[in-house]
Amino acid sequence: MLCTVTKKADLKILTCKGMVLVDVSSIIRIEAISNYSKIFFTNGKTLVVAKVLRWFEEILEDKRFLRIHRTHIVNRSFIRDYANGTVRSASGGTVYLSNGECIDVSKRKKPLFLKSWYQPAA
Repeated sequence: MLCTVTKKADLKILTCKGMVLVDVSSIIRIEAISNYSKIFFTNGKTLVVAKVLRWFEEILEDKRFLRIHRTHIVNRSFIRDYANGTVRSASGGTVYLSNGECIDVSKRKKPLFLKSWYQPAA
């Protein structure tokens, strides 16, 4: 198996340099880049891995992570604010993260995002 999530919420990811142990709680967001994914951490570092976003979505079935766009998964504990999109725009709104980044919510993912975000994390 190339990846496991341990009970301490650590994620083991196989990279070209070997195995990397990632603390799941330090992940702010994951962005899709074609057949790769870029992981953004709380310490400002990033990690690019040869995994599609769908793979992370299945591994991180935790309610802490929300798929808000076809190219983004965010850690709900780092969401600072949400701004609703205008009625005429094609956007589902914008999520503002604690690190200052702004990520668009897709119109299709908006209802599920709002429902999941307002529910307490397990």
